[in-house]
Amino acid sequence: MTDPAEHLLDWLRDAHAMEQQAEQMLRAQSGRLEHYPELKARIDQHLEETLGQQKIVAECIERLGGSTSIVKDLTAKMMAFGQAAGGMTQTDEVVKGANMSYVFENLEIASYTSLIAAAERCGDAQTKAACERILPQEQAMAQWLLEHIPLITTQYLDRSAAGQEAKK
Repeated sequence: MTDPAEHLLDWLRDAHAMEQQAEQMLRAQSGRLEHYPELKARIDQHLEETLGQQKIVAECIERLGGSTSIVKDLTAKMMAFGQAAGGMTQTDEVVKGANMSYVFENLEIASYTSLIAAAERCGDAQTKAACERILPQEQAMAQWLLEHIPLITTQYLDRSAAGQEAKK
């Protein structure tokens, strides 16, 4: 039988890799956006939050005597690169990017919700508090995307109908 603390540490490594993937995805999106300044600004804001989240999660891992997983981090970065490369070939990149970002934010919300429960079960108040600090940032980004996807979509459609570059 595996000790719950081992699962917690492994899931924290997963969360660190997830934040590495988020960083790469956000950087790629931000770097390509040209015609959607409000979206770019919110992505840039969340990128800064993501960098802070990486640090918080890494501190939790280290405090528990572990280290981040080079393999998981590298795999996550490669997945993000593949997503960015695939998005560049789509004519509706901005719409699909916003939709995928919303999905990814909800994955992060679920992950931190699970980590909070695991940390509580393990009696790790510091990790629980750390994840409780991160969770509202992910929820806020998901909510912002949900509220702005209709506008991003209509802006894309308007730009496309007017013969303007719309994909980014």
